[in-house]
Amino acid sequence: MMIPEPKINIRKENELKGIVVLDKPSGMTSHDVVARVRRIFKMKRVGHSGTLDPLATGVLVILLGKSTKLFEKFEAFDKAYKATMIFGQKTTTADIQGKIIQELPFEHLTKQQIENSLKEFVGNIEQIPPMVSAVKINGKRLYELARKGIEVTREPRKIRIDKLELLDFDMPKVKFYLECSKGTYVRQLAEDIAEKLATVACIAQIQRTKVGPFAIDQAVDLQDLNEKHILNWTG
Repeated sequence: MMIPEPKINIRKENELKGIVVLDKPSGMTSHDVVARVRRIFKMKRVGHSGTLDPLATGVLVILLGKSTKLFEKFEAFDKAYKATMIFGQKTTTADIQGKIIQELPFEHLTKQQIENSLKEFVGNIEQIPPMVSAVKINGKRLYELARKGIEVTREPRKIRIDKLELLDFDMPKVKFYLECSKGTYVRQLAEDIAEKLATVACIAQIQRTKVGPFAIDQAVDLQDLNEKHILNWTG
């Protein structure tokens, strides 16, 4: 028989405010992380700025108490990522956790070809949000529709990529570094890069290394989190 968790005495909202820069572990949703932080600090008013999918790790900024009012400011920050893509496979989720739906040859690709392709994506471009994103269409999150096997038409959105560099070339795996504006989807970028090269690809790993002024070396592991890690940041 499962023993229910004890009830938590919720602190008053004016007792705690600020932000926490977390290093989100793989396997947890951003919502899971927020729920854990609520339990740690015994408070209800907790949010995050900038969703990370369960596969992804890295910088997740948590807003506490009255600091949740800063959501729009944090959401607008530029982001940076390190990601690994695998050529030759396209999946239902655009990452290795999805079902393979297409396979194409990739062995002909050279390091120079991939570097040249990356350069084509730097600047102001348009990107179609993937079906596994949290974008809302007619009041429904795209990932909710995707789970039901429903695919809808999505309009391209303007994004900005400031830097896109090859870090490691070990086919079929390629690791790259990305600096970009808000609203950029790394999974979709990987698929678009592969399409330019006449093949397919999916994401194997994503780490967000920066959100605005907050970098991964400032981030605390969730299991180590306590009140000393709260930053009184107002921008």
